[in-house]
Amino acid sequence: MNKLELQKTANEIRKGIVTAVHSAKAGHPGGSLSAADLFTYLYFEEMNIDPKDPKKPDRDRFVLSKGHTAPGLYSTLAHRGYFPVEDLTTLRKLGSYLQGHPCMQHIPGVDMSSGSLGQGISAAVGMALSAKMSNEDYRVYTLLGDGEIQEGQVWEAAMFAGHRKLDNLVVIVDNNGLQIDGKIEDVCSPYPIDKKFEAFNFHVINVADGNDFDQLKAAFDEARATKGMPTAIVMKTLKGKGVSFMEGQAAWHGTAPNDEQYAVAMADLEKVGEALCQM
Repeated sequence: MNKLELQKTANEIRKGIVTAVHSAKAGHPGGSLSAADLFTYLYFEEMNIDPKDPKKPDRDRFVLSKGHTAPGLYSTLAHRGYFPVEDLTTLRKLGSYLQGHPCMQHIPGVDMSSGSLGQGISAAVGMALSAKMSNEDYRVYTLLGDGEIQEGQVWEAAMFAGHRKLDNLVVIVDNNGLQIDGKIEDVCSPYPIDKKFEAFNFHVINVADGNDFDQLKAAFDEARATKGMPTAIVMKTLKGKGVSFMEGQAAWHGTAPNDEQYAVAMADLEKVGEALCQM
């Protein structure tokens, strides 16, 4: 895909996120929207995957360590063809396979169940180690929240990954600066994030704008070229990106829009889509 196609796809994914969370009357839109461009780049450009064969042995793996942003992953999987886009409106509803957090037993394309913060990266490290031990060449990607990295288990996993030189592992931190209780630096500052990963023997790439596809491409190309150590991509993003009243607001970490807010949000995204179509 070219950059414009990726931008259009990300905008559709954002519409899916807002629609799903509105329909559920619950969920986590803020961090799903900040990571929508990252999800788009991974699933439409970077990873070796096949929606027609979700379990193919040589596929690249993805673990959503910040599992509460499931609406972002679900919308991406739906638009990539793993299941019908219409099913997004069943999010969190009784009997739906689209639970509040990803479940690998029920959702095509989900490689690991997640939701307990801090644990997803450990699963990803295990997958990367497995590939090395089996002489397989698939790559493993995991997305963490910047609030999530306050969890100690994250650093145990990082220490192990660096020690074992897992260069098939890419750890991505969605550094939107906000968690449920406010600014991450006020709650329990993880800064400097890059120096911490460097201390655990990671190759670190700082991305100034993780909502920009050129910068994402450069980062993932660099990660792919890195040998002998795992890579951490620390990307600055905007929480609630794309929806005017959600942008940069911690209150939208885990709040669903009402009908009126939903209409405004979809109008915002429609405007973005129209502007992209004129480019």
